[in-house]
Amino acid sequence: MANVISICGSLRKASYNAALARTLPSLAPAGMTIAPAPPWDKFPIYNADNQNSTGFPADVTAWADAIRAADGVIIVSPEYNWSIPGGLKNAIDWVSRVRDGAEPTYAAFKNRVFAIGSATASSSGGVRSMMALRQILELGCGALVIPEQVSVPRADGAFDDMDNLKDETVAAAMKAMARRLVELASAMH
Repeated sequence: MANVISICGSLRKASYNAALARTLPSLAPAGMTIAPAPPWDKFPIYNADNQNSTGFPADVTAWADAIRAADGVIIVSPEYNWSIPGGLKNAIDWVSRVRDGAEPTYAAFKNRVFAIGSATASSSGGVRSMMALRQILELGCGALVIPEQVSVPRADGAFDDMDNLKDETVAAAMKAMARRLVELASAMH
């Protein structure tokens, strides 16, 4: 059984990405579970001085441990000013510093497989935020981000009352992305 965690990059209660993240478990292919990662909304703003004086907050360590324990990670995030939300970037910055013993920086991300998606009300579907997130994860943290990514444009009408995707093509793309994520993760380990 493949264990995948999902991370929603939005803190907004009525977020389209939160709806997309809630839909992911129902889109998991056979042999896979998709569960939400621990919350990251209470992480303080990253400051190396604070890290050096007080260490890592427990919720930061829990997030890093969840990423390390997962066979794969799916991040769905909105687009803020052509990039990812500052809170998500802050969470990634914190976790990029967590390591056991002599492990290098970025240990939680290196040799880990990620998939990304975005749901936005605009017609662009968050493509620019996915490019920024891919750059942060791959170039900045050394993660492997699969080429398949899913954009949900016009997300204000994309979900039914139960947070299911109305468009079967988009739902099929999410399923295919999840399958590819686990295939690559299995090949790496």
